[in-house]
This record gives sequence, structure tokens and C-alpha cells, in this order.
Amino acid sequence: MSQARILVADDHPLFRAAVLHALRDDGVTGQTAEVASASALVQALQAEPQIDLVLLDLAMPGARGFSSLVWLRGERPDIPVIIISSNDHPRVIRRAQQFGAAGFIPKSAPAEAMRLAVEAVMAGDTSFPPLSAERSERDAQLAVRLAQLTPQQFRVLVCVADGLLNKQIAYELGVAENTVKVHVTAILKKLGCNSRTQAALLVKALEPEGEPGGWGDAG
Repeated sequence: MSQARILVADDHPLFRAAVLHALRDDGVTGQTAEVASASALVQALQAEPQIDLVLLDLAMPGARGFSSLVWLRGERPDIPVIIISSNDHPRVIRRAQQFGAAGFIPKSAPAEAMRLAVEAVMAGDTSFPPLSAERSERDAQLAVRLAQLTPQQFRVLVCVADGLLNKQIAYELGVAENTVKVHVTAILKKLGCNSRTQAALLVKALEPEGEPGGWGDAG
């Protein structure tokens, strides 16, 4: 554990500093990195392939609820992810689990709880508060549908959900506009959607505050 390389993704610098301080004090981390947005998370993982654990906030700029978690599970399934969130509603915790998180730490939790969660996950276990919300079959189906997409296609899908045009997506992701068109066509086919609007509804369903059945009409 003393050599664990941990990436903290949260848009509040004071909270990031507090997390890293707590982990260092407890001797559970070696090298650390921090990012404040979804795009910075992508860049950090591309620049540093040797990350052992990601501590991920759900409300970073550029993220749509669980979108960064879903992207991470597709891009780097070898890296366990612990969600750290101020929204610790049982439904949110259950959804984090279903979308592939290895653990969940409420931001109100004491440092000791964080240390124990990190140690458990780094040992190959999971760490969640007691779950009272039932497992959602719709979320399970949504996870399966989104898992068909490549990480880059999922990034395009999030941009589509943000209302960006192909030209804007191309600029955002640093690719050719024709490449975006190819991705969008493949995305719609894989997801069984007839329009960009239908596909965007699937991303909206990743928002923690969304109702369990919110994507039922999205194709």
C-alpha cells in the first residue's frame, strides 16, 4: 500500500488536498496526482498509465453523473474506482456499484473510513456503505448497452448529450469531423437508437438525480 499510485479527481482543490493529506498521513499512498475535470482525467490517464486507484467525484466539470465512471471502466478496466461524493443517497450508492465502482465513500465520512475503503479496494475487495436500495435491472441493461461502445465513442456520446455539433465535437476531442460522423453512426447502431436525441437520453440517465426508469423510451 505504501507504493500505491492514486489519482484524485475532484473539482474542489481544498477537498483534493484534504484527501491526499489524509492518505499520506495514514501511509496508504506513494505517488499521487490530482485533476479537477473530466477532460483532465482523460489526459492524466493518457500521460500516466501506471495508476493503481482512482478516487472519483461525480460532479466534476465535463462529467454527466456517472459518465466518467462508465468511461473509466471502458478505458481502463484494470484500475479500480472509488466514488467519493456528497450525494450518498442509497440509490446513488447502488448505481455506482452497478456501473462498476469498486467502492463508495461519502464526503462526510471520517478519514479513517476513507483509509479502510482504500485498503480494502487495493486488496482486491469492494467497499460500500450498507446498501438499502434495490438493484435496478434498467441500470444493468443500460450498463450493458453502454459497454458496447469504445471509450472514444463514449466520449463522443457525452459530447452529443451536451448538444455539441460534429464540428464542435471534433474540436473538443482533437479529431477530424469525418471521424466524428463515423463514430456517431456507429454509436446509434450499437445503442439501437434512431436519433442523436435518443442516444443523449441514455447519457442523461447516468445523472445521479435521474429516476430509475428515465431512459426507458430512449430506444
